[in-house]
Formats: sequence, structure tokens, C-alpha cells
Amino acid sequence: MLGEIVILIVAIIVAYVLFKILKTATKMVINAILGLVVLIVANAVLGLNIAYDWLVFLICAIAGVFGALLIIVLNYTGIAFV
Repeated sequence: MLGEIVILIVAIIVAYVLFKILKTATKMVINAILGLVVLIVANAVLGLNIAYDWLVFLICAIAGVFGALLIIVLNYTGIAFV
């Protein structure tokens, strides 16, 4: 009886931790996808000619929308991603 209660408590704790981790991961994935969408739309509408390479995807994947805006500003000013 005591072993079953301990297992139940451990299972609840593990479920809670997994929920928090997956909730954060879901937000990160959504932010990364939105960053790529912002970059693609800005590239098409503004005609920035930003080359899609691994560095651009990495910045958008990590920083999301903010990273996409940073890439757009750096391209627009001619500093990087020209």
C-alpha cells in the first residue's frame, strides 16, 4: 500500500515536470516558426534579398521574432546578411 502511494506521488511529480518542460518547448517552437514567417514575409514584401542559410535559420530558431527583426535591420542597413 505504501509503495503504491509513493509511486503515485512520483508519477504526479514527473507528469508536472514534463508538463512544464513541454509547455516551454511549445512556446519556443511557436516563436521560432513565427520568426521564420516574419523573415520570409519581410523578404518577399520588402525585397530584401536575404539569403536563407543555416545562420539565418539558427538565429530565427533561437531568437524567434526578435531574431528575424534583427536580421531584417542588419540587412536593411547593409551591415550583414547582404
